[in-house]
Amino acid sequence: MLAAVLPRLDAWRDERLLVGFEGSEDAAVYQLSPEVALVQTVDFFTPIVDDPEDFGAIAAANALSDVYAMGGTPVVALSVLGFPPAEPPELLESILRGGLSKLAEAGCSLGGGHSLRDEELKFGFSVTGTVHPAAVLRNCGARVGDDLYLSKPIGTGVLTTALKRGRVGREVAVEHMAAAVAMMKRLNREAAEAAQACHAHAATDITGFGLLGHAGEMARASGVCLRIEAAAVPLLEGARALAMSCQSQGLLNNQAFAADSVQWGNGVAEELRALLHDPQTSGGLLVSLPAGARGFPGVRVGQVAAPREDGRCLEVV
Repeated sequence: MLAAVLPRLDAWRDERLLVGFEGSEDAAVYQLSPEVALVQTVDFFTPIVDDPEDFGAIAAANALSDVYAMGGTPVVALSVLGFPPAEPPELLESILRGGLSKLAEAGCSLGGGHSLRDEELKFGFSVTGTVHPAAVLRNCGARVGDDLYLSKPIGTGVLTTALKRGRVGREVAVEHMAAAVAMMKRLNREAAEAAQACHAHAATDITGFGLLGHAGEMARASGVCLRIEAAAVPLLEGARALAMSCQSQGLLNNQAFAADSVQWGNGVAEELRALLHDPQTSGGLLVSLPAGARGFPGVRVGQVAAPREDGRCLEVV
């Protein structure tokens, strides 16, 4: 919603704001000195899993990921909370315990936060990190010939939708859901450090717009076409079986939004097409690396090609 409104408004901009809202980036970057810039982001959402401690940990990992995607190191966070007055304080304590565990793992201090009474539980963090101004990773630097790598499998959207519909334990293996939760709790720190070590040209994290939505942002910002190899994209166990029966409204919205951007190759199965649009929570980093780069902890899922004459910025083969 903000993306539709902000461009129409006259927002004052300090020249030290290196990255703002205009480029569909993962976070803002503000330069403090020749050696230090701040990376700032905020993200919160309603519960997607049953266990409150897991929910808190996922919310933290998800917010921290935006800083990692920009090449930054998280240093301090503020909690953002909407809490139903009828719920017991023990629930909040469990959520915060999960969030604090991930902040501690990231070496990121909690500095406080803001809360309000809300009939629907919402939780997340505003995170500030630091980065050298010359080391900022953006989504606009992908170059023709680069290899595309993804650091985590996709499929959290259909799996959490199955959980909400009571299908885990009946049609969905409990261990598949547990693996998805573990993946969402995993920090993108290692992937971010490897992206810097491999001299990545561009990066973004895969969240609500799905793999193709965020890949399209990278392609448009870079003026290139991203060619995704559907069979190479890693999937969470159980996700493919649910792809056609547990689609969220977000997945359907993503399909509609990206329809004019994607050229589909013959033979890409319908369930794979759906999963490539599946909204992710605390997903992996999509990184554009120089061809032949080694050492990135992920899977090669495609390459960067020259822009197409028809204007489509994504090819899925």
